[in-house]
Amino acid sequence: MSELSIPIYDPSTLVRSITVDIEAPASLVWQVLTDLDSYSHWNPFCVSARSTLEIGAPLEMTLIDYSGETETFPYVEYVCAVVPERLLSWELRATDVSPDAARRDQVLEHIAEDRCRYYSTDAFLGEAAHEIMRDTGDWVKRAFDDTAVALKKRSEMLYADHSRGSDQSA
Repeated sequence: MSELSIPIYDPSTLVRSITVDIEAPASLVWQVLTDLDSYSHWNPFCVSARSTLEIGAPLEMTLIDYSGETETFPYVEYVCAVVPERLLSWELRATDVSPDAARRDQVLEHIAEDRCRYYSTDAFLGEAAHEIMRDTGDWVKRAFDDTAVALKKRSEMLYADHSRGSDQSA
């Protein structure tokens, strides 16, 4: 298995979700992660997402505001890594208007043919990274943990449904 090209980040400005073991093949979990049209059916944090998922493509999201200030807010990041069944990443790029930057990595690890492991990270980058971590790190962690649990639940449900269908046709 080749190493993934995930940069090494400052741990003091890195949010990492819980790690969940998923009783479903990585290929199925990958399908759930990349089926952006279905996010509203399972993802408690990102309730809408649109993108081609090509490198450099925008990812237009509607996110639940875990800070409690609003109900939802729009957010756009850009796809920066796609390794099928292993890694899906997007980033917020620094601009002249805002020096803030971040990168989200969602990692799948194969455990067995019908099992995998998932976690995600968000690295806050740039001059304000420590301030952003202080202001948002706790709620980003809750959102990512909730997403990991929901991905596990959705993937295992779909795999169980698929397995029941295969059993009945045999």
